[in-house]
Amino acid sequence: MTRFKGKTAIITGGASGIGRATAVQLASEGCHVIVADINFDTAEKVAKSLATDSIGFKLDVSSEDGWNDIMKCTEETFGGLEILVNSAGIGFAGDFEEMPLAEWNAMMSVNLTGTFLGCQKAIKLMKKSGKPAAIANVSSLGGLVGAEDLAGYCASKGGVTLLTKSVALYCAGKGYDIRCNSVHPTYVDTEMLDPIADAFGDRQAMLDGMASQVPLGRVAKPEDIASAILYLCSPEAGMVTGHQMVIDGGQLAGMPAQHSTKGE
Repeated sequence: MTRFKGKTAIITGGASGIGRATAVQLASEGCHVIVADINFDTAEKVAKSLATDSIGFKLDVSSEDGWNDIMKCTEETFGGLEILVNSAGIGFAGDFEEMPLAEWNAMMSVNLTGTFLGCQKAIKLMKKSGKPAAIANVSSLGGLVGAEDLAGYCASKGGVTLLTKSVALYCAGKGYDIRCNSVHPTYVDTEMLDPIADAFGDRQAMLDGMASQVPLGRVAKPEDIASAILYLCSPEAGMVTGHQMVIDGGQLAGMPAQHSTKGE
């Protein structure tokens, strides 16, 4: 397939996890990718491995100057921008009463402010060409429901959810052909789980425990989320904006199943 031939995408958090999987899939369909990440060396390696002419870029998503620089680089290198995937994110878990303000501020800065800046700067470049464009923001199930030990993370991702809706309405109201949607994954087996796995002591046991909470009985792979992002950024989703795409193996479909004891 070549749905994205000749298009250009910026992917934050592109050096690993969902961002990397999205970069691989977009490039396989002809898209030029700017692999943006705080870890430049890994971002550059990912970019060089892609199927299209792509580049790595060191980006702190919480820096407005950084966003100005990447937009300038994108325009000078590829002539414009059609796709933005805000995938960079961090998370800390713990007791709400003991949460350090520094952790709260870090999550807000990366997860929410980073997404805000990305959307704001991308729209300014996207609208120049007048071509159809799309923004996909990676939120979380934690952007739709709360969790007792993830208050800061849920707050930041909940902000991404409503920011996405507002950006979608803003672009539509301005007459820009720019769509904006969010994806909300369940547990995804990425490097972001490494600290939890280290604390747990047994990564597979941790994954099995997570999978037991998912009706489909497994955690997601980065490629599962990337495929959803590609749909939202594709011409096939041309009528989809302001949407929350939940990729959770059925977790939010209803109450947890209870085993019946009737007849036993």
